[in-house]
Amino acid sequence: MKKNQFAIVASALFLFSCNEHPKNTNPLGEPDVIAVKVAPVSSLNVPSTIEATGLISTEDQANYSFKIGGIISRILVHEGEFFRKGQLLATLNATEIAAGLAQSGLGVEKAQRDYDRAINLYRDSVFTLEQLQNTRTALEVAKQAKEAVAFDERHAKIYAASDGFVAKKIANEGEVVGGGMPILLTNSVQHNASYLLKVGVTDVEWAAIKVGQPAQVRLDGYPDQLFEAAVFRKLQSADREIGSFQVELKLQLQKVVPPVGMFGRAEIAISEDENAVVIPFSSLVEADGNKGFVFTAVGANRVKKIPVNIMKFENDGVFLRGNLEGINQIVISNSAYLNEQSTIKIIK
Repeated sequence: MKKNQFAIVASALFLFSCNEHPKNTNPLGEPDVIAVKVAPVSSLNVPSTIEATGLISTEDQANYSFKIGGIISRILVHEGEFFRKGQLLATLNATEIAAGLAQSGLGVEKAQRDYDRAINLYRDSVFTLEQLQNTRTALEVAKQAKEAVAFDERHAKIYAASDGFVAKKIANEGEVVGGGMPILLTNSVQHNASYLLKVGVTDVEWAAIKVGQPAQVRLDGYPDQLFEAAVFRKLQSADREIGSFQVELKLQLQKVVPPVGMFGRAEIAISEDENAVVIPFSSLVEADGNKGFVFTAVGANRVKKIPVNIMKFENDGVFLRGNLEGINQIVISNSAYLNEQSTIKIIK
């Protein structure tokens, strides 16, 4: 029993003696010295940007269709094929349309004969003025009916309203289609200057973006090229499918012709340059969101923990918002092993 009591007392004394040693000490009771490197704080002007992603599209999209229904006779373009303004794209079978046009022509000829006869009869006092006016009206109605049929006949062929390409072909030759049913889905291009990157942004970002602001874009299909762009349009309603607000960037692609739907990343400059401090990644500790900490040397062998606001991360380092007032140098190595009780040795 006495031996057990002695063991308990000895253990308690040992634990108490261990607690007597300060933190960051070695077994000999001497403080650990951590070798660190320091560097002066540098700042520069960084443009404030918004990063967004989206898909390539074009400025104008058109769904071409026939005005009247019928049987498709020919479709002269294929998916992905470019066309020119005024080019014939598709036609309907003209048999029924030609018959209707001939019938309306015969109706005009008959109405013209009735009117000529009515004039002679009116001169001979056989027809009344009312009867003459009625035949005149019938002639005008027949002419207008012929114009309507001729209009339908002209729109039994689809001509390109502008330069562009076929994004999708919905119908094929021989199919029966109704009036107004889409046949070709097309995207318009004007000398390669109508390509857009449609990106989604938050409501706060949408409010900060202005039409005309510059941007830089990278496309997945051309990873080594950086394209200039500008904010072309801000849509006034949120996209119901993805819940974000849409912004369209007009691209300067030079000779590159990307397909519609290619993925792209944009950096939109939204304001004047902002002053920032640049530090190495190794200097930052306990980063959480846009908050973090750095260490600065105090005297010859102590450090102090300083909170910082993170602007963004880049390949060159971490950009901090604002200036570190009163801080001339920061620790750039072994920061992860430090606390405010650490003893340091500054090395070169």
